[in-house]
Amino acid sequence: MNPTALAAKLLRRNARNPALAWRLLRHLLSSSTAVPLPSPRFLASLSRFLAAARMLPELHQLRRLLLLPRHPPAAACAAISSLISASASGGFLDDAIAHFRSLRSHFPSHPPSARLYNTLLECSLRARRPDLVEVLYSDMLLAGVPPETYTFNLLILSLCDSGMLEEARALVELMKGGGCFTSLVSYNIWLSGLVKCGRLLEAQQLLKEMVRQGMEPNLYSYNIVINGLCKEGMIPSARSVMSLMRSNGISPDTVTYSSLLHWYCTRRNVSRAIKILHKMTSTGCFPNCFTCNILLQSLWKEGKISEAEKLLQKMNEKRYRLDIVTCSIIIDGLCENGKLDKAMEIVDGMWQHGSAALGELGNAFLGLVDDTNVKYKCPPNVITYSILINHLCKAGRLDEAKKLLVVMIGKNLTPDAIIYDTFVYGFCKQEKISSAFKVLRDMEKKGCRPSTRTYNLLIWGLGKKNQIDEILELMKEMKQKEIPKDTISYNNLINVLCDREMVNKAASLLEEMLQNAIFPNVASFSMLIKAFCKSSDFSAARVMFHEALTACGEKEVLYSLMCNQYCMYGKVLEAKEILQVAIEKGFSLEYFPCKNLIEGLCKDRIDDGNNLLNAMVMKGYLFDPATFMPVIDALGKRGSKREADRLSEMMMDMAAHHYGSKVSFSGPIQGGSYSISQKQKQEQSVGSEDWRNLLHRDDGSGIAVKVLKRVQRGWGQGSIPAPRLHDIDLMDDWEYAG
Repeated sequence: MNPTALAAKLLRRNARNPALAWRLLRHLLSSSTAVPLPSPRFLASLSRFLAAARMLPELHQLRRLLLLPRHPPAAACAAISSLISASASGGFLDDAIAHFRSLRSHFPSHPPSARLYNTLLECSLRARRPDLVEVLYSDMLLAGVPPETYTFNLLILSLCDSGMLEEARALVELMKGGGCFTSLVSYNIWLSGLVKCGRLLEAQQLLKEMVRQGMEPNLYSYNIVINGLCKEGMIPSARSVMSLMRSNGISPDTVTYSSLLHWYCTRRNVSRAIKILHKMTSTGCFPNCFTCNILLQSLWKEGKISEAEKLLQKMNEKRYRLDIVTCSIIIDGLCENGKLDKAMEIVDGMWQHGSAALGELGNAFLGLVDDTNVKYKCPPNVITYSILINHLCKAGRLDEAKKLLVVMIGKNLTPDAIIYDTFVYGFCKQEKISSAFKVLRDMEKKGCRPSTRTYNLLIWGLGKKNQIDEILELMKEMKQKEIPKDTISYNNLINVLCDREMVNKAASLLEEMLQNAIFPNVASFSMLIKAFCKSSDFSAARVMFHEALTACGEKEVLYSLMCNQYCMYGKVLEAKEILQVAIEKGFSLEYFPCKNLIEGLCKDRIDDGNNLLNAMVMKGYLFDPATFMPVIDALGKRGSKREADRLSEMMMDMAAHHYGSKVSFSGPIQGGSYSISQKQKQEQSVGSEDWRNLLHRDDGSGIAVKVLKRVQRGWGQGSIPAPRLHDIDLMDDWEYAG
């Protein structure tokens, strides 16, 4: 048997311990006698084994041996390519890039294959290294290696993951022009990219375009868009896409319904989520463990413990495995409902009894673990302990949290960055900044790399004490350690500078953010707008407002903020202009100071106040009827009784909606829907007081008395109760589940 064949045989025998085969191969490759290289398959296997065993020095040594001039270039290139793929796929991307650069410098006339480029591109994407993606693609073009459709798909993913949508769009158009944008995979990647970048309307249009071009979207295509729409709360649009998929012969699956259910659960609308669950089961689509866990978590957060128990019992009956995710949700639910000590006892018991430790609650949980589940011991994991430590820190019980950390380490569970961040947050909240920094240094000693979030928490803690110099030093440290700053990092600093009335210095940070490819958000601009208004620099505030519209889009929150700031500082004409634009755009006026603004205008600009009020009415807005009163009063005093009477009639109609139906409508009637918030309930209460106060008014116009009579005649029978939601049996339709 020749030496290479012997090495291959030894490798197969020692698959879990490749050191012996490696020593023999090293001896063969470094000997003075010319020995042919082993087969590419053998070298690929050896490289994978070395990477799996984290034998990185050996991989580098293998590369140097393969570069010896005695080996044929083609064979050496193939061998090193196998080594590069094994290193990259094994999670050692930087080492793989080092091997790749060595390959390119030693064998410039033997370009790597498209497959190797694709492997490196894919691993770079997985490691969130867009810088490497750009370098690799440029090198691919320089090497004359034609990109494949798969290469373009990877590039689209990278561009979309990097807020670079227009570049991705240009690449898509290039692919279309070259006839290589023809696979469903490519369309799904582009759909996913559009959704990630918030271009949900374009994603919906792309679905329709696919159908028109004969590229039928599959279930995955529709679920990408539906999930994105649900995350943004665009439920009517999500339902519209569901109708489209049904019309194209594709039935929603568990993932589809789970997207809807998850959105309602995050909004704590459990009753609506349960309706979705019933809809699923009625169509023969039964929930999986993930779906049940979403609902279970929502029930716990709502404090609906008996419903949570019923759901758990049903899960057990249907042979859903009560796994660590379910157990962690229960632990979190106990903590949220003030049973932190009981949760700690259960976690301690889970080491011996697994999910059966839930029986410690002394209620229906005791019967949740049957004989079929005994094999699933379900011991606590890092997430379970993270939940307990988080709640202990929230409760200010930091000493107990530290003790629990010691217990966790004693159980061979290594704390992750989230647990350390929890301690950092807890200490910063109590303004124990030195203790928070000790946690940071301990993370580094233990080999746990601090994240951007870790530093953001420290910046936030320093900001609470107005320690600007320390924040700047910390941000320098982030740069030195190559920890990327993000929008939150800068927003924390902007907030401190604005509080210290250093608004111009804060504003200069926007340019620095853009230079670092970090995009300011609404919060960034909001803090600056408020600070400029507070310093009476309204021209700078207006410039910042328009920059915000350019950067963030025509968002309602920006218009309401600017309108409120103008109104707060007596700039009623400027506030009126902003409100008029908002009305034209059809924004909800819930957070606009309509009543105060109109009252301010009526002091010396009655016509402006009257025009604004009429514009709101003409656009179909429903609002607090008391908003009419300043205009009616001012018109009455001016002698414009006919106009005052007309507005009084409008006020009557508005009040019928506002108080009779117990709902408030904050947007235009066209295309809208009724809703009521806590803020609106408070406004209704205030409005009721305004109506009572009419009795004591005498402005000589007779309008107040006329209004009061209408109120007594039309609404004297008491308020109309809102329809009560009926209780829904949680698991009615599960009786037919498989």
